[in-house]
Amino acid sequence: MVEQHIVGKGVVDQRVIEVMSAIPRHLFVEAGLRSHAYGDAALPIGEKQTISQPYIVAVMTAALELQGDERVLEIGTGSGYQTAILAKLVKRVYSIERIALLAGRARKVLDQLQLSNVNIKIADGTVGWNDQAPFSGILVAAGSPNIPQKYLDQLEIGGRLVMPVGDQKQQVLIRITRKGTDQFDQERMMGCRFVPLIGEQGW
Repeated sequence: MVEQHIVGKGVVDQRVIEVMSAIPRHLFVEAGLRSHAYGDAALPIGEKQTISQPYIVAVMTAALELQGDERVLEIGTGSGYQTAILAKLVKRVYSIERIALLAGRARKVLDQLQLSNVNIKIADGTVGWNDQAPFSGILVAAGSPNIPQKYLDQLEIGGRLVMPVGDQKQQVLIRITRKGTDQFDQERMMGCRFVPLIGEQGW
């Protein structure tokens, strides 16, 4: 999967490549779909949610330019696969999931993999996690019509936010880098399609 769908498509971050080679994606999908776990496609995980396409996981993770000592906020724990990738790359992950069933399943797999540096909260992810801010990186695994101001407020100077922005059918992956108190650089990366970001600051 990694050689064909990640390295073969241009991802060059060696730390991301190594971690995605090591994390068993099949543990994060339903038993009936495990034969498809290492293809380059999103898969249903129940509750109208999906586990993201491996290439997109790699692109979003690499876009954070992680060095290893960061505290990262993840919006949308989902299956926990992206969470596990982040947990192997940073000091601590704070992950928010609005669906308790998915959060519970993800926690079990993360515990199975002995990834103890992950805090999961069941809450409205669109408002972030203010009492743990600021964050070195914020990764949003759901599409929003705009970038919630609370994410910008909770990003430390020098930190990066990666998220899909657009309508409910198609989005563009955006990377925001905070350069100063009120200074943010924005880059458009690629087209993508995610489930909608539901909550006070989303859909």
